[in-house]
This record gives sequence, structure tokens and C-alpha cells, in this order.
Amino acid sequence: MNVWIYHNSHEVYYRNPFGAVSCDERVILSLTIEIEEEAHSIFLRLWKHGREEEKIPMRLREGHGNKKTYQVEINVPSVQGLLWYYFIIGIKDKTYYYGNNYDQLGGIGEIYEHEPPSYQITVYKRNLVTPNWFKDAVMYQIFVDRFCNGYEAGQVLNPKEHCIIYPHWDATPQYGKCPETGKTVCYDFFGGNLLGVIKKLPYLKELGIRVIYFNPIFEAASNHKYDTGDYKKIDPMFGDHGVFQELCKKAQEMGISIILDGVFSHTGSNSRYFNRDGQYPSLGAYQSKDSPYYSWYRFTHFPNEYDCWWGIDTLPNVNELDPSYQEYIITGEDSVIKHWMRMGAKGWRLDVVDELPPEFIKKIRSVMKHLDPESILIGEVWEDATNKVSYGQMREYLLGEELDSVMNYPFRNIWLEYLLGKRDARSTHLRLMNLFENYPLHHFYSTMNLISSHDVSRALTVLSDAPPEDMLSREEQAKVQLSEIQLERGLARLKLLSLLQMTFPGVPCIYYGDEVGMHGYRDPLNRGTYPWGKENSDLLAWYKKLIALRNEYEVLRTGLWRPIYMQGQIYGYLRVIKQGKDVFNRPAKNHVALVLVNPGRESAVEVSIPLKNWCNGTMMDLLQVDKTYKIENGLLHVKLEPLQGTLLIDR
Repeated sequence: MNVWIYHNSHEVYYRNPFGAVSCDERVILSLTIEIEEEAHSIFLRLWKHGREEEKIPMRLREGHGNKKTYQVEINVPSVQGLLWYYFIIGIKDKTYYYGNNYDQLGGIGEIYEHEPPSYQITVYKRNLVTPNWFKDAVMYQIFVDRFCNGYEAGQVLNPKEHCIIYPHWDATPQYGKCPETGKTVCYDFFGGNLLGVIKKLPYLKELGIRVIYFNPIFEAASNHKYDTGDYKKIDPMFGDHGVFQELCKKAQEMGISIILDGVFSHTGSNSRYFNRDGQYPSLGAYQSKDSPYYSWYRFTHFPNEYDCWWGIDTLPNVNELDPSYQEYIITGEDSVIKHWMRMGAKGWRLDVVDELPPEFIKKIRSVMKHLDPESILIGEVWEDATNKVSYGQMREYLLGEELDSVMNYPFRNIWLEYLLGKRDARSTHLRLMNLFENYPLHHFYSTMNLISSHDVSRALTVLSDAPPEDMLSREEQAKVQLSEIQLERGLARLKLLSLLQMTFPGVPCIYYGDEVGMHGYRDPLNRGTYPWGKENSDLLAWYKKLIALRNEYEVLRTGLWRPIYMQGQIYGYLRVIKQGKDVFNRPAKNHVALVLVNPGRESAVEVSIPLKNWCNGTMMDLLQVDKTYKIENGLLHVKLEPLQGTLLIDR
């Protein structure tokens, strides 16, 4: 029996409205069937996570001969969560199922003879918004020890015991590990500090940066500071409260906001709260059950056996639901959240947010928004943040009561695979559409779109076809030298990736030094020092130009995103503002911008883009002076050289 069944969640005809919806909205779902026999039953199977299923009969919408379309209207719940659905079709004595495709990317599905993967509908809280100022920004991530030393003579503030201070700023970072246990026994420091950040604020302003995200800056034994020693003290190697306040004040005067890293799932073992080595005058939880901090931690056999982050004994986990811990971090009059926001911080990035209980995150958000409704809360999430399951629990990061933004690692992974030729334009498009479909619109435009970070290899290293890191030891990784050809290819790809990053919905985040050609494998090699005086000036000029264009044209920040071309390796999309409103109904200047990318290395490609529904006349090349393209018969003809991208805008 020949059966043709079709549903496409990306087409409004089959799912209206498209994408995520707010509570209490109505959604119309349609299914088309072509078969000689009459289907005797057609059901939508629908359920919410944690709730019983419904089987809803579908009614005929329209039909022509053997081809008929059925539809059903559903009222989504009044409480936010995820809905899942697929279709069940009975024909004669056989049952067919139609569900999500094998890759579970949404869009066109598949016919199955068994229970299929489901389609997802994200249902978010009514009136969900994220701060508009943040959507308009470009971020810059700073690992303080490696960015800049503010003292001309290179003075290193308050060196720690058992640490290595490099005599040369351009040395290769490494950890001092015990050869027998593999544990880190000493950390390396270069001497970067907050005064150095203040010194470089004019550089960041000229670059076009409006948000600085700091890796942790609170007192800790390590260089990375994810082993917090004192949540209410700036690490003495970085400065003090006064320097931080001066930084926030001067940054604000330049239109730059500060976001801090909150590491609240664990502390350091050498902290005033745990105090395993007795370095603090306080009575730590390790020292006595009478410690005011004892209830923060989970001991199996006091004091030497306790719950640790990923089994690392220098990072004891905390009980985030402990009332005294919540008071200290969130709710107290001088809580950690309130303390630093009152001193000038505009928001927080929550480290390993999947290890924080939902109640804890919601309290942080509530306190932040009470202090400053325009503050921003970002979470470290490595996957699609709408359907993340952690410790058996479906998380609710983007449903309206927790996060404003997440670190968009899927964005990085999708574009790297595309530019390296591992996926073609169509496959890339489907992965981007999957995020677009699942994320509430406000979140899709406020995701932290990174291409490098302190936890992954730098983009330039990956794009230069360096040997795979898992094939090399740490020592071998440190010795890898990119050839001239590799570097040339990597830089060309990085220009394409930064073009995509600066013109795609979301908030671009530059990991310090990416804009001047820094490279390196994962930690610690991705945490080298910024090469002041040795920057790749051509790449830096490219970044400045792209950021300036993004800051100048609203359409590149909050215009409608509409994919328009995906053939072979060539991918293109539009950003559109029509009728004087952006996607959030804010007043904005009408524009249509076109982004096209050719990641191929071998030959030029000529493409024709259908634009008659979007604009007429002439488009101006924003990347090449005095170059224009005329739209003829509704088509725009463009030639793309190998490893070339273009950004055009209507005149």
C-alpha cells in the first residue's frame, strides 16, 4: 500500500503559530495524507511532560481526490512547560505513525510503524521578555589574569603561595601537576588585574563592546577562580573593592555594563566556608560541626569524606537549598547577589546552572529583578536549553521564571561544522531552525552567541585544521605550530564565522583575543595572554568594521531572521525590518540585509537570490566600498569567491 503523509512544523500551514507559544494560546496542527484507501482514524497524540497523554481526533480541513488534509486546534496549558505530539493514522488493518524526523530537528517528519520521536512545542509564561538593551549589545569575555596588567612595570599584586609567576607575558600557560596523582599542586599566574581592564576600557569602547563578562574575580587559590574562597572579596591579585567600583563607574560612563560569574554549586576547599587547610580565621565546615557553614555541605564521613563537584576534593559541593546558604548568596540584606549589584554589576552568569536547583535560580532572578528590572541572568548550558534534562529533571530555563540568556554552544558547534565542510548548507539550516523553533523569540534574540570560551579550543585553532586535540597529549598540543597555509585558511574562515556571529539573532560574545588572532587548544592553552603590541591588525580591523555595522544598523540586531538560500555549501539569510518596527514592535528604520557565505575552498560560486518579496532596486555592499548590486526581475545575482562572505543592504 502506497502511503504519503506530510507534516512540517516549520510551515505555518501545518503548525500555526510557528515555534514557541505563550500559555493559553491556541495552536492549529495539520496533517496531509495521500492514499487510495480511506483512513478510518486520525489522531493527534499530545502530552505535557509529567502529565497524561491525550488522543485528539482530527477533522477534515480540505481534500482533493486521494489527497486530504486534516487539522486539530489545541489550547496550550495555562502553566509553562513542554508539549509533545505526533500523529496516529489508522488505514484498514494497519496503524501508521507520523512524528519528528530521525535527527529530531523539527520541520518535515517521517512515517514510522512504531511509536515515533515527538515534535516539541515550547510553552512559556505570558508576557515573557528579556532586556532589550542586552539584545542590542556585543559582549566581551575576559579571563582577568591573562588580559592586561595595569602596572607599567609589570608589578604582580599579592602573589599567592605555591604558585608560578611567569617572567614573560607571552609564555605558554600550563598547570603544575603532581606526576603521581595528576592533581594540580600549583597554579600559574601572569599578573593581569582589574586595573588593566580599566586601562583597556577605551580599546573595548573603540571595538564596539557594550558588555564585559568576567570569569570569576572573587578570592580563590587558582588562576581561574572557580574554587571560590570568599564570595565577598575581590581576589587580591586582581585588586580590591575600590578598583572594582572604579571599573564599574568608568565602564558605565563608556556605555559598558559588567556581568559577573557566579559559582554557586560549590566552593573551594580552601575557603572561609570550608577551610580545609585552615588558611582563614573563620571556623570552616571541615573543621567543626559547630561551624555556621556546616549545613552548607554534605559529609558522608566527617570530615574527610564529602560530596564534591565531579569528584574533585578541592571543590566541595554545597546544598543550595540550605536556608543559611540561600540567605548568604541571595536573600540576605548584604547577600552576594545584592552586594555586587549595588557596587555596579549589571548581571550574573551562573556557572554549571544545570547543577543548581530550579528554586535557587528563580530566587536569584527574583532578587535581581527587584534590584534592577533591566539586569541580566545568563546560564551555562551546552545543549538546547529548552529541553535540557539534568539529574532526571526537565529544566525550565527559558520558560519565563529563570534565565534571560544562555551560553549558545549549539551556535558555535553548528557553524564550525559548516565552515569545516562537515555539514552542507541544508543540514546547517535545519539545526539553526531547530533552535529557532524551540526558543521563545525573546530568548532566541538574547542568547550568548560565542565561538570560543575558556572551556573549548579557540575558534582559530579549530578553523585552521590543526590536528584533533584528542589525538595529542597536553605537551604535544602546546608545541603545535600552525603552518602559513593553515593560518591563512583559518583566518579566512574566522572572518566568515565572525560575519555570521555579528549578523545572526542573539548577542555576539568575543572571547578576549579572538579578534586579534589568538589560538590554542582547550584549557590551559585557550587561556593565553592577550598579545598587546603583537595583534593581527587586519583581523582586528575586520572585527571593528563588523561590530560597527551591527551597532549602526538595527536590522542586524533585532530584524526578522529569514533563511533564503541553502544550496550545496552556500548559505544565506535575510535580516528584515518593515513598516518601521523590529520583531519586538520597537520603532526601527526599515531595512533589508542579506548575508551570504561560501565556505568552499576550491572555486567561486555564482548564485541568484529571489528577493522580489523583500526589496527592489539596488543593494549596497557593506564590506566593499562603492560596490552595489542591482535586483533584476526579482533576482539578485552574486558571485562568491572561495572562503568569501558578503553583507548587503538595500539602499
